[in-house]
Amino acid sequence: MMQELSYQQEKVKTYYTLQQQLDDLLTLYQMAVEEKDESLEPELEEGILALQQRLDGLELEILLSGPYDRNNAIVTLHAGAGGTEAQDWVSMLYRMYIRYGERHGYKVETMDFLPGDEAGIKSATLSFAGENAFGYLKAEKGVHRLVRISPFDASGRRHTSFASVDVIPEVMEDNAEIQIPPEDLKVDTYRASGAGGQHVNKTSSAVRITHLPTGIVVQSQSERSQIQNRAYCLRILQAKLLELKRKQQEDEISEIRGEQQEIAWGSQIRSYVFHPYNMVKDHRTNEETANTGAVMDGEIDQFIAAYLQKTKAVQ
Repeated sequence: MMQELSYQQEKVKTYYTLQQQLDDLLTLYQMAVEEKDESLEPELEEGILALQQRLDGLELEILLSGPYDRNNAIVTLHAGAGGTEAQDWVSMLYRMYIRYGERHGYKVETMDFLPGDEAGIKSATLSFAGENAFGYLKAEKGVHRLVRISPFDASGRRHTSFASVDVIPEVMEDNAEIQIPPEDLKVDTYRASGAGGQHVNKTSSAVRITHLPTGIVVQSQSERSQIQNRAYCLRILQAKLLELKRKQQEDEISEIRGEQQEIAWGSQIRSYVFHPYNMVKDHRTNEETANTGAVMDGEIDQFIAAYLQKTKAVQ
């Protein structure tokens, strides 16, 4: 209740802040007209642009109407077929999402990390803590395709790589919807395989939890403490069980599940082309940009906005 009150109070505060900014800009405009002072024009343009950007953000936020859109998000990346090339692609996406989280002020944590055999990352799980993290990042769920000249190919040939991105909402530990009896869990500990110092490599700090009724397996090896890794695992498991429950309860689940089953390494949601031209294109919305460098640096807002606008329009 207090969390909801705080959320609504923040929205009211935002409204009055924007109203004050608009009033200030109108006053400045009237002053410039009355005094015929053209030197105020750059300040006016800057203020109008900043206000427009904030309004665009609020307009996008209105599209977040799902029951868990305001929750934190858990993002899992997996390399597709292709060995080192695909694993390097995962490392690029890993950086892209971390940069996206930093740009938006989210607290980003690596919950699990499995390095590649020679380079890159086989799989990784990230948590994004902040308002509406799941609401925005759910747009990234699916298969992402990369086309480029491979840095691992001595012949300089063009390669196509794939990675899957899964996004689920994080649930509160006291969520009444998800109760996990201890007898439903099989807990295994093992030595962490990634770099992390002598302590991580020599002790069984990594944790793998199997949920016996569903067969869901989660693991964490990013922390030195076995207790912390177990807590991370339970957070992921809760989120996965909630997602499973939602799918079973919603009327639309048959359609959603069908789409997921059809996702294969040839039916990507987005393509990132670095050769023979530069282009990132989302195949669900046809949103595209030639600024591949900015996208890989975390500027994916235009794709998220286009996805949310399209899904809202068809609801």
